Amino acid sequence: MLAPAHALSNDETGPQPRPERAPEVVAAPAEAEASATVTPAPVRPAARPAQLAAVQPAPAAAEVVRGPVTRLPVPRYVSLKGNEGNVRRGPSLSHRIDWVFRHAGMPLRVVGEFGHWRRVEDRDGAGGWVHYRLLSGVRTAIVQQEMVELRARPDLNAGVIAMAEGGAIVRLGECGTGWCQISGAGAKGWVEKAAIWGVDADEIRD
Repeated sequence: MLAPAHALSNDETGPQPRPERAPEVVAAPAEAEASATVTPAPVRPAARPAQLAAVQPAPAAAEVVRGPVTRLPVPRYVSLKGNEGNVRRGPSLSHRIDWVFRHAGMPLRVVGEFGHWRRVEDRDGAGGWVHYRLLSGVRTAIVQQEMVELRARPDLNAGVIAMAEGGAIVRLGECGTGWCQISGAGAKGWVEKAAIWGVDADEIRD
């Protein structure tokens, strides 16, 4: 069973026609003399369209926003390297400490960069500025549900390998459209993305 706050660490890596009206048909008056020769009016060819309809371009892919310091995507996920990290109100040591993160491997979301500082937030949206040396590029996740089953395959019919408690911090592996592989405390298996925090719903990992 995976217990809460399982520690993981490593260094942070770095280097969104209107249709025309049909012409009215007017009946020609009957000719008085049957012997009169009727000459049909010449048929005017249809006018060529002034221009062809414009081809609609394919929708452009969402542009990836990159941080001004690392040039890595923002937002992105990282983890807390050590057992604690001071969270400051601004990006410098002169700013006051609002609180302290105290779980090694805790997943965090980077939402801003300034010099050696990264603005991060936790799963509740709380956060502030943390020095980059306190962060790791190792991807982790935190179990959000009270008890989660780790399965042998990304399938609800697959066998259950282990159970993970709510609040457990796990190592994040590959992810598909709806499932991610996680590991910790000697166990490794697949869980639904909705059961963990630390990965975007549309994120794919090999």
